[in-house]
Amino acid sequence: MKGSKVVKIRLDGFGQTLRMQKGCYVVSHKNGESEKYPLVENEVGEVVLASGNTVSVGALVHLSLWNVDTLLLTARGHPVGTLRSLHNESHVSTRLAQYKALENGKGIHVAKQVVIKRIESQNLLLRKYGLRQHDLIRIKETIEHIETDNLKALRHKLLPIEGRRTDRYFSQVFALISKDVRTSNNRTTYRAYDLLNNNFNLLYTLLKWKVHSSLVRTKLEPYLGFLHSEQYGKPSLTCDVMEPFRYLADDFLIGYSESIKKKDIVLKSEKSVRKKVGKREYLSDSKTRDMRRAFYRYLERKVDIPRIKHGKRQSIETLISEECLLLAKYLRGERKTWIPRIVNLT
Repeated sequence: MKGSKVVKIRLDGFGQTLRMQKGCYVVSHKNGESEKYPLVENEVGEVVLASGNTVSVGALVHLSLWNVDTLLLTARGHPVGTLRSLHNESHVSTRLAQYKALENGKGIHVAKQVVIKRIESQNLLLRKYGLRQHDLIRIKETIEHIETDNLKALRHKLLPIEGRRTDRYFSQVFALISKDVRTSNNRTTYRAYDLLNNNFNLLYTLLKWKVHSSLVRTKLEPYLGFLHSEQYGKPSLTCDVMEPFRYLADDFLIGYSESIKKKDIVLKSEKSVRKKVGKREYLSDSKTRDMRRAFYRYLERKVDIPRIKHGKRQSIETLISEECLLLAKYLRGERKTWIPRIVNLT
């Protein structure tokens, strides 16, 4: 497929169909129009399938055979699953190296780097908007001088360091956003009821999918992390690797929030944890789709960070994939260190 064009197929509206026909992916729309993607001319790099659309078994088989990143979304755009080839489980050596990293000191190094780069990346956003930055030099010295060979003990020391800085960071970030969009001044992760936190949570979920799929491609185990502990249903390595890139979602949302109007906000009655009914704020379905597509475009932007093999620039999503690959190489002993590269904001 040399010289082919990498394309992305997204069925994230309603009433679309994806099927195979004579060596082509065919996307049909409810208005009768259709698009063809000949396999000899295009390399399909990603497929997004939202509820409310239809896909043929033949297309699913072909996506599995070619190991195409395929994401399944709810109708509201929340990722809920992926399509994985059976061959994804065939590279045992990388996973063995990942398990050994829990004991051989490499996991310690990765956990420290994740926190350092998380805080450093927050400084990039704070600097862009003229806000008060963290004392990164002192923080790095504190983290680098933590001496322990116990990963659990290290987490107890690292997470409060990261947590305090992140709280201070969000207190400034929230103030940048209009009160028409911001009805809360505090960051809420689970079961947020206000619009701004729900928008953050959705974007982080989309970013998590990008990291998760990259880890799977590099044959790492997404559920075995170093900074984040192993818990049922928690992809802790995915959470580790996405930490240095969260600020990109923050930067995007600060800008995108300027386009949100009161008419774009809807209220839905939902039960809380204590079985009380409350009103939760969301973007309308059409505005949610628009934000999701705009965020995908944001991740496709070219940045001035050289690719591993060739080229002086690459897209943000390619950078994320490369960092997962470099992490796998470090764990296997093919590189001396792993220090995530992050994007300057201009």
